[in-house]
Amino acid sequence: MIPVRHVIPNALAVVLEKAPLTPEKVAFAWRGAVGPAVDHVTTVELHGATLTVHARDEAWRRELEKAAGTIRTRMNAVLGDGVVRGLDVRLD
Repeated sequence: MIPVRHVIPNALAVVLEKAPLTPEKVAFAWRGAVGPAVDHVTTVELHGATLTVHARDEAWRRELEKAAGTIRTRMNAVLGDGVVRGLDVRLD
């Protein structure tokens, strides 16, 4: 038997991947990728395959740049392979 906690994230990813790519879907994937604390101090927009991230201050900008690879992987798990190929982190 497979525990439900393993099935639901995979099922959600399959459903979301098939949904249209909207700003709301990108924001949802962002919150899931970075958590509520980082979501609170950032805004995001997807331009082509580049996710533009506006960070509140320099410290957050640096941390986001360090975590860019992990963030891309998590975003693509929800949005689809290769949807986010780069992050452009800017100060707000």
